[in-house]
Amino acid sequence: MPQVIPSFWSLPAEQVLDQLKSSHQGLSRQEAQQRLTQYGANSLKQKRQSSTLLLLLNQFKSPIILILMAAAILSSFLGDVIDTIIILTIILISGLLGFWQERGARDAVTKLLALVQVKAIVLRDGQSQEISNEEVVPGDIVLLAAGDSIPGDCLILESKDLSVNEAALTGETYPADKLGGVLPNEVGLSQRTNTL
Repeated sequence: MPQVIPSFWSLPAEQVLDQLKSSHQGLSRQEAQQRLTQYGANSLKQKRQSSTLLLLLNQFKSPIILILMAAAILSSFLGDVIDTIIILTIILISGLLGFWQERGARDAVTKLLALVQVKAIVLRDGQSQEISNEEVVPGDIVLLAAGDSIPGDCLILESKDLSVNEAALTGETYPADKLGGVLPNEVGLSQRTNTL
């Protein structure tokens, strides 16, 4: 089982590969499948979708609906049946319309996410293979080209004219040049030129 390597940027590539029980030819398909089972998918935990009933009940939590409910209670308390029915009808129609729109939007997002799948190219059994980002496991050798997204934390083994947009991490607007090598352990995130 590969152990966590907290300061992998400060170790030689061969040592990192050894600790991850990997090689320059990548993992075998069988080993990758075992690691996928052991570590799980390479993705953020998805928020559990709320049930349809909970989605419907959430429509009646807005402040305006609560004010209308108070008005309906007050109207019924004062004996004004027609106003009570009108207000309750407005509340019901508003809640059902909100529910219908929100459920439609949720279903559309689910369908779009199913269509869009980000891929990565890794070495498996010494050959490049395109897989979904969720199937990338610790020890995989990832091959990157211009415009590719980075599927996880990586140590650069080899590079040629590699620049990466790190604006989300460092706030720097210009691409950062990256190359292999060993860096001191105390180097900050924005100065780790051997990692992705």
